[in-house]
Amino acid sequence: MELTIGPNQFFWSAEKWSAFYQDLASAPAERVVLGELICSKRLPFFQDCIPDAVTILLEAGKEVALTSLALVTLKRERKQTEALTEMGLCIEVNDLSALPHLPKGAPFWVGPMINVYNEGTLAWLAGLGATRVCLPPELPLASVATLARAAADLGVAIEVWGHGRLPLAISGRCYHARLHNRTKDNCQFACEDDPDGLEVRTINGQPFMAMNGVQTLSDSYACTDHQIELLAEAGVSALRLSPQSEGFFTICQAYRDRLDGRLPEGGIAAAARALDPEVRLSDGFLTGASGVAWSGSAPVKVTV
Repeated sequence: MELTIGPNQFFWSAEKWSAFYQDLASAPAERVVLGELICSKRLPFFQDCIPDAVTILLEAGKEVALTSLALVTLKRERKQTEALTEMGLCIEVNDLSALPHLPKGAPFWVGPMINVYNEGTLAWLAGLGATRVCLPPELPLASVATLARAAADLGVAIEVWGHGRLPLAISGRCYHARLHNRTKDNCQFACEDDPDGLEVRTINGQPFMAMNGVQTLSDSYACTDHQIELLAEAGVSALRLSPQSEGFFTICQAYRDRLDGRLPEGGIAAAARALDPEVRLSDGFLTGASGVAWSGSAPVKVTV
């Protein structure tokens, strides 16, 4: 299997954003998706850095695609979506409203925000030009295998969410702004203070989820350490790793070593915990009784 670096879900400074993608040039991954996925208000802060990042990654031999927004609600955002095609790169669609803006017949990728739950949807997207689909992260392994078989007949590559906080929902409201008693239009970019999302706990103090502007994420970090062989047997072409603010190159290398047989099962989880001893890992959507379950330990109990 190959490795794909998904788009950064969080709001980082332009300097941090640029440095991150410059470092990714030497990361052991075959392709990178970049751009703004969550909130169009963030884009002007790093928009001018995108061409340089694209050049660096292409020169390093990576496939590069630009992501569309996960939720398009404004005329300005429609224009931004249409403008994505101007760079001549493949577009990863994360909102179906992006499809009319793509050149007719142009190949495109499909991101995990699109609900590809069955063979019919997969075939419809392939018919429009989709060549690569990252499945929604909540699908169980049996469904992944079914879709991977169908994709092989269609000539479509299938990706599975490999590592990172799981995207659960997108809203028209901004949770970060509301937390600080601000409106969405006057959010003052509160999400910048939480470069990996803001942890949300239950009234009993247990970790529950994370917020990221208008996005809801899992509290735990998905980790496919214990399913890699199963996913390979199912016909999955690539694992998707979601950027995090610290130690991401180490995570990429751990996955590469695990895929290449240089790291035993459990090695990725050990690397993640070496970076952050308090990190909570999960793989339950693939093989557990619930999404928060983890193959390396007893399921985490959450009381709301």
